[in-house]
Amino acid sequence: MIPREGFSQDIDLMLSKEVGVMTSMLKDAGFEVVVATRSGQPIIGSTSTLKPDKRLDQVDLNDYIGVVLPCMAVGGIPGPPIAPETIAIVQQAVALGKPVTAQMGSVVILAHAGVLKSKKYTFPADPTLASPGNPVTDTKFVDAVYSGKGVIQDGVIITSGVCPYVEKATKMQGVEGFVDGTPELTKMLITSLKTK
Repeated sequence: MIPREGFSQDIDLMLSKEVGVMTSMLKDAGFEVVVATRSGQPIIGSTSTLKPDKRLDQVDLNDYIGVVLPCMAVGGIPGPPIAPETIAIVQQAVALGKPVTAQMGSVVILAHAGVLKSKKYTFPADPTLASPGNPVTDTKFVDAVYSGKGVIQDGVIITSGVCPYVEKATKMQGVEGFVDGTPELTKMLITSLKTK
């Protein structure tokens, strides 16, 4: 699991309702979860802390059967800089046929890694089209196939367009139809991992 580092809109929510749910579901299904970040430093909220097991430069993808990229509510487009190690891990995982999941803000990582070309993906809104809620576009998505805001799998790539923070924020604005995809995304990953 590679959580994005950077300022989070709601780190405690993301650590409990995203990373916590993913970790719990994967462990309950019999999988070990190893967390890696670029810095190797803990991600600290006011009520939760996530201590990485290793730094990204210590990851040998041969030791793992899949990659999980939680959103962490650190930004969609353009978001914080993406670690080159994360890009390399994602590219290698896809080339090796290992499942790669990404939720909301981390779907951007897949686009920047070049692994979404001709692939279906989800996001809260089409990132190639400007709109009042999406004023910035990202040309890295141009060759990919926007498929709504739900959860979808295309080959080894599994994406969720709505994280816990987006669900919470849209509800507070009175906007319906944005449902956190964490459980469904993780179920799809578990199914993919069990067929490997």
